[in-house]
Amino acid sequence: MRNWVRGGATLIGVWIADDFSLALGRWGVASAARVVHGHVIFAALCLLSNRDMALMAEFLLMSSVLASAHGRLGYFWHITDLHWDIHYGTESHNCWHGGGGGGRDGGQQQFGDHNCDSPWSLIQSAVRMMRDKHGDNIEFVLWTGISYYFNSLSRKSGRLPSHSLNALKNLTTLLRNTFSSQFVFPVMGHDDPIYPYRHLTTLWKQWLPNEALYTLSKGGYYTIEQKVRKLRLVLLNTNLWAASQNNDEDPENQWLWLEDVLQKSQRNKETVYLVGHVAPGADERQAMPTRKSILPRHNAKYLDLVRRYANIITGQFFGHLHSDSFRVIYSDDGKPVSWIFLAPSVTPRRTQSGSNNPALRLYKFDTDTGQVQDYVQYYLDLSTANRDHRAEWQIEYNLTSYYGFRQVSARDLHELAESFTVPDGHLLFSRYYLANSVQTSGLGLHDVNAAWAHSHYCAISRVDYTQYQSCLATGARALAASTSLGSRTTHSNKLLLIILGYLASVTR
Repeated sequence: MRNWVRGGATLIGVWIADDFSLALGRWGVASAARVVHGHVIFAALCLLSNRDMALMAEFLLMSSVLASAHGRLGYFWHITDLHWDIHYGTESHNCWHGGGGGGRDGGQQQFGDHNCDSPWSLIQSAVRMMRDKHGDNIEFVLWTGISYYFNSLSRKSGRLPSHSLNALKNLTTLLRNTFSSQFVFPVMGHDDPIYPYRHLTTLWKQWLPNEALYTLSKGGYYTIEQKVRKLRLVLLNTNLWAASQNNDEDPENQWLWLEDVLQKSQRNKETVYLVGHVAPGADERQAMPTRKSILPRHNAKYLDLVRRYANIITGQFFGHLHSDSFRVIYSDDGKPVSWIFLAPSVTPRRTQSGSNNPALRLYKFDTDTGQVQDYVQYYLDLSTANRDHRAEWQIEYNLTSYYGFRQVSARDLHELAESFTVPDGHLLFSRYYLANSVQTSGLGLHDVNAAWAHSHYCAISRVDYTQYQSCLATGARALAASTSLGSRTTHSNKLLLIILGYLASVTR
């Protein structure tokens, strides 16, 4: 594999300008703004003149260049859950008739509908945006499934294997032609074609070395190492651990392989990214019944491995839930030691957990250490795009500016999650909640529901299923105890009663 390292002072300057503009837009000039890479924190305590603004921008640029002298900055895209619906727009598959896509007449929408998966026009616009924004200046692309949407009729007709494989071929061709000079590292989603794995090696051989193709053909997983730098990518087949799979303790020997890879990385002083489709833990938007995508024994084993190798795991990247969220993993003595980022989907289809606008994510990282410095979240306002017949992707937020992080770390994410549980943190939770649905569900400061906030907090900070259930129960009882017996039943109180009732039923 080639060395991924590239430079670019121009790109750094553009990123700083984006960061600074977002900070001003989100927080205001007179408020404290955290800016640029987590290395520079500038407190703007008074209104600034144009000259002061220019001097600040120059200062930030120089500081950024100096800060990056210890490690080269790189960028990578994360695209997930495309769900291409090849039947979109046909008379026999009129999913949009339920409304929800922004059209006045309830008819087909050009760029998609919240009742449907992605039309080809949406996927093309997403990939085109990736190329136009940062096409030549990226190190790689993470593509974490799912490629193709199929309905129950497709399953019953027996057309699933050929249709899904053809869809995967078309999407692979689109990404290969768009990123002709970069590597795309794909993983399988739960609806992607699984067997035989050799089909995948044929499709993806232009991106993967022989040793990666070998394990991909055997079990659908592989690892990528750099020859010069010390960052290793480990791409997992989470389908093997999903609830719908068999009861093998180690399906396709993935656990044995993974631990061997992590042991070697630790000996070689490498840092590691773990990449997959389905993340461990519960769905933060569906507390009851708990949505467990990974079987409990595999969920527990994954967390155990992350705790043991937390000193070399510098990033974990997943999709599947379609929402924008994160998870924090703790050591046995309760210290935050690792984080997981869950990227929102391209498909806008409403799930049982909620809906979202189409989204893409661009990460900035230190290519020497793998340390994530920041990311920019892009999104497409679906209603506006359909109304104007034009897909204009835009920046939704910048991670460090949006939440005021000093750096991207398990500690900072832990502190953010903890803030959701106290009244002073309601502003941060309302910002998180808006991002969680990619601008489709907003809360005003006075609309924050303590039960909702606690449910998200439990999913974020209690990735172990048993601890998650305990967290829900503790929060529900505490909130119920704080409610006066004579008060009227609100939506929040109803949710508390539902939670308590469900927890009582599963513990009988």
